[in-house]
Amino acid sequence: MIDITHDESRGRFACIVDGYHCELDYRVDGQRMVILHTGVPHQVGGRGIAADLTCAALDTARSRGWKVLPLCSYAEAYVRRHPEYSDLLA
Repeated sequence: MIDITHDESRGRFACIVDGYHCELDYRVDGQRMVILHTGVPHQVGGRGIAADLTCAALDTARSRGWKVLPLCSYAEAYVRRHPEYSDLLA
């Protein structure tokens, strides 16, 4: 399990893995979380880090009663593969 931090003022979920910074950026538009970008350097790719970041974002949106608009292609694909989050789609 990786340690994910949530910097709400910057609209970012982030973690450091093997010295590499990984992130998911979003903005809040009313009661909607708009997921803009998920970034995981290729050096630490393939470990499920983007999935963990996306899950943290979606769980936060759910806990706050927000809908989600995944503009990031990774986040959009993640929601398609995990129908338990489909109710969050804006």
